[in-house]
Amino acid sequence: MKNKSVCYSPIEGERFCSRFSRGNKLKGVLILILFTFCSQFLPAQIGNDFLGARSAAMGGYNVTLSDVWSTNNNQAGLGFLEDMGGGIYYENRFLLKETSYKAGAFVLPVKTGAIGLSVSSFGFNLYNETKAGLSYGQRFGDKFSVGVQLNYLNTKLTQEYGSKTSVTAAVGIIAKLSEEFTLGVHVYNPTRSKLTADNNERIPTIMKLGLDYRFSEKVLFAVSTEKDVDFDARVNAGIEYHITEMFYLRGGISTNPTQYAFGFGMQLTHFKIDLSSSFHQTLGITPGISIIYTKKKSVKKTAPSI
Repeated sequence: MKNKSVCYSPIEGERFCSRFSRGNKLKGVLILILFTFCSQFLPAQIGNDFLGARSAAMGGYNVTLSDVWSTNNNQAGLGFLEDMGGGIYYENRFLLKETSYKAGAFVLPVKTGAIGLSVSSFGFNLYNETKAGLSYGQRFGDKFSVGVQLNYLNTKLTQEYGSKTSVTAAVGIIAKLSEEFTLGVHVYNPTRSKLTADNNERIPTIMKLGLDYRFSEKVLFAVSTEKDVDFDARVNAGIEYHITEMFYLRGGISTNPTQYAFGFGMQLTHFKIDLSSSFHQTLGITPGISIIYTKKKSVKKTAPSI
């Protein structure tokens, strides 16, 4: 098993440091050490991190959820969406501006599914990862949906070093087994695309399998396992309680590393606001917020028959 502290960036330590002037060498080394140490705790864009404060508050669970963030989390969820919408997401990881995570998404429903677009960015001016994805989800009946996505990735390390670009794909399935159980499967980068050709560094291939159970119309419990082919599996588990028509309460836990999360959501007429906060015992607190706007389909009123 590979050492989990390996950084997913196309750089080598000595080459990186040699590109800085003497006055900036120490700063460059410190940044390199920070990202190398934190890579096991910071799922990079090239590793397909989840989007949305709802998922963050549920311990990172997302594989069966169907909302705007399905554009990234599991494209099969787009197949069950009927309203056009868009969302923005911001996460301040461990309260550091340099590790902030920003994203946006848009969904346009079609006859039997929806087209989605997502853009996300992680990092700061000296190191940045950006991902843009075009996705499509189609439902087959009321209980089964399939989704696919094509991603463009860009990893940049200072102006002096330059950047690397690559293309990946993703595929997902969601099956509503019954009124209570829903199963989800998602695979990111099934083709094992390379990040760089120099050292055969590959973009992570990540497989997710999840199941949610609805105790009632108000309570949802969900658990999933997520496996990077190069690292140990992790487990995400979360619960969502629909307190009132407007408010949601959420909690969750994830392993490898262990993190605890909680949050709540507020549903308005056209807007949904979700807040989350997760805690890592070594690196601290990560707050997040997402806002979704949905344009509900207008219901045509028919004149009463005489």
